[in-house]
Amino acid sequence: MSTETNMAKKAIHDKIESQINTVQAKLETLKAKAQATKANAELKLIADLLTKKQAIDQKLSDLKKSTDTTYQQTKSDVESRIAELEQSLKSIEAKLKAA
Repeated sequence: MSTETNMAKKAIHDKIESQINTVQAKLETLKAKAQATKANAELKLIADLLTKKQAIDQKLSDLKKSTDTTYQQTKSDVESRIAELEQSLKSIEAKLKAA
């Protein structure tokens, strides 16, 4: 692999890690809010999202180790999982704001 390709992949990995870290921080904030308001349904949803986040962490690890032949598919999988997680997060945020 060329240095240019490696740098491009590193930039993608860094961007994805940043998105994951942002989601993690929001999940922790929402978890604290849900605990404070005793929003049990939302706490369960947040726990489920934390589990999904762990699966994304594993997929990111797979992405970093993937070969050129599997890289794009793995990258697309990781990006779609992050998008789903972010959408679910927004849904929970809206529920907690309405409560």
